[in-house]
Amino acid sequence: MSSNVAEYAALCAALEFLLTKKQEDSVIEVRSDSTLVVNQMSGKWKFRKGLYHEKYLEAVRLCARFAKLRFRWVPREENEEADLLSREAYRPSSLV
Repeated sequence: MSSNVAEYAALCAALEFLLTKKQEDSVIEVRSDSTLVVNQMSGKWKFRKGLYHEKYLEAVRLCARFAKLRFRWVPREENEEADLLSREAYRPSSLV
């Protein structure tokens, strides 16, 4: 799995979670250290090609279901807690 696939998979999972909580009409700010995800989902960059194409299209479909969704880039250095949680989520269960 590429990091771009992982970033988009995480975005899709978060959006699906919000949908299960009936948050479609809430103000939602997605914060990410992925400039690719933030800029593509904000419409600043176009999708060109990549292994993440399927997840990108899924994210676009999910985003369309939200009334007030925005994206904000957060430098990795300012996102230590999220980075720690993501590393822990991918740790093999035998080490947890």
